Amino acid sequence: MAIEATEIEDLIRQSFPDAKISITDLAGDGNHYAAEVIDESFRGKNRVEQQRAVYAALKGKMDGPSGDLHALALTTRPPE
Repeated sequence: MAIEATEIEDLIRQSFPDAKISITDLAGDGNHYAAEVIDESFRGKNRVEQQRAVYAALKGKMDGPSGDLHALALTTRPPE
């Protein structure tokens, strides 16, 4: 089952309301996306901690073969 970019952004926005979020559908199939999330809460956290926080915000949408989202290339950082 495909997922819309707006749904991904909405899920991330719930956990990161002030973030700058950019979602790109890489394959045009609703299953392979790239996301860039820039948020102040990432300051002082390493990349793994930042990405875990974003994956947690997706609330299971990437969990296993039954997940709605097959692949997400994720870039996270605090604002400059």
